[in-house]
Amino acid sequence: MSERSDVEALLERVRAADASGRAAKHASVVLIDGPAGAGKSTLADVIVARWPGRLQPTLVRMDDLYPGWGGLAEGSVNLGTELLAPRRAGAHARWQRFNWTIGRLDEWTVVDGSVPLVVEGCGTLSRANAPLADLRIWLTADDRVRKDRALRRDNGGFDAHWDHWQAQFDDYVAVETPIEQADVVLDVTDWPLVTRDA
Repeated sequence: MSERSDVEALLERVRAADASGRAAKHASVVLIDGPAGAGKSTLADVIVARWPGRLQPTLVRMDDLYPGWGGLAEGSVNLGTELLAPRRAGAHARWQRFNWTIGRLDEWTVVDGSVPLVVEGCGTLSRANAPLADLRIWLTADDRVRKDRALRRDNGGFDAHWDHWQAQFDDYVAVETPIEQADVVLDVTDWPLVTRDA
């Protein structure tokens, strides 16, 4: 199957999830998880750009929530407790940005619960978070390909942290079994993952 047909099939799932959320009287939530360098950010951009509904979704990137390079698990928990669970309950939903320059958590961002939400990043599909979404996507890619993608993307900023981050991710996968929470599992090793006009 080609990248284009995979993306089109995925966008059909997004449309169905959006309709299902509206039918259940809540704005839909899409979670995108997978290892570093798999293409989560790029796929999230494609989904947001081609969102089927009249309301443009809010996009949250887990890179903004992790409290530092050792914060995958904490970021995952905070996503659920501060944003996803309150939002599903119709309460005040927010997330706190980590300021990588000063090395600490910084300002809060309030999220409009009436607008669809797309969250991408390692740690989104924990056992606690997954039931709070309408569509759960897991991306994977060849280890060498994704490491090359991630290190090139960050221009050396990720190099010294790769092994530590990967160890955290392996622990997260072992404990949370996120691939089992997914509705859609895609191997994107050969995808350029570029946005194309319909």
